[in-house]
Parts: sequence; C-alpha cells; structure tokens
Amino acid sequence: MTAPQTLCLEEIHRVLPHRYPFLLVDRILSLEKGKRVVGIKNVSINEPFFQGHFPGRPIMPGVLIVEAMAQVGGILALLSLPEKLDNPLVYLLGLDKVRFRQPVVPGDQLQIEVESMRGGKKFWKMKAQAFVNQTLVAEAELMAAMGQGEE
Repeated sequence: MTAPQTLCLEEIHRVLPHRYPFLLVDRILSLEKGKRVVGIKNVSINEPFFQGHFPGRPIMPGVLIVEAMAQVGGILALLSLPEKLDNPLVYLLGLDKVRFRQPVVPGDQLQIEVESMRGGKKFWKMKAQAFVNQTLVAEAELMAAMGQGEE
C-alpha cells in the first residue's frame, strides 16, 4: 500500500493550467488516485474579489468556493489519468446539491475534500466538501468532462 501523494504549489502548476488570480488551490495534502483528494486554499485579504465582495464585510463568493472545489477535483481526475496531462483541461459540466453553510472570510483556510463517485476516461462525478476548522462551510456534487485536445 502506497502513501497518499502530496503536491506543493509548483507541482500543482504542472497539473492545472490555472494561474493567479484564478488558481484557487495552494496545496494538496493527500491524493489517492481514482478515489479521493484533499486540498487547501488559504483565503487572504489580498484576494482581488474582496475589493468588491463586500466593502467593509469581506466574504469569499460562493461561486469561487465551488471553483476551488472543482479545481481540487480536476487534480484528482488528471492525476488519476496521467495520459491526460498533455492536455490538462477538465470542464465543469454541472453542479448538484450545492449548499453554502457558513461565510468564508479572510484568514480562513479552506480544506477541500473531493471523492470520486464515478470516474472514467472522459466523465467524472465527484462529491466535494469544504471545511474551515473542521466545520462544513460548503458542499456540492460536481460533474466534469476531460478536455479534448487539438488532434
């Protein structure tokens, strides 16, 4: 039995095409290919979206929490199918059962846990949960498709 894989930011850059300010994953704490991944997003007051969401009461937009969950799920899908790393695009197709339980604010650290419900060479369905200090703040079921490269 092998130990779960971890990834630093430099290694995440090798997997995902996203870059600042839209890369919303800072570290992967554990990865079990084809099964489960746990990632971290450090929420800083320096994030550009806090300038307008909301002045005097900064709250991380829910759509960006979902995007962070999708990016962590994308890492799971891409590293589970290493042949896809030549064209590292994972398209979000749908969201079900999305719930936001608590606001996420500067200084929080999101721990994002994503489990494969159904994975394959083209389509994935995943259950994602985001926690702050072990408190569930958001959850969703994500559907995604692996990108098609130019042939």
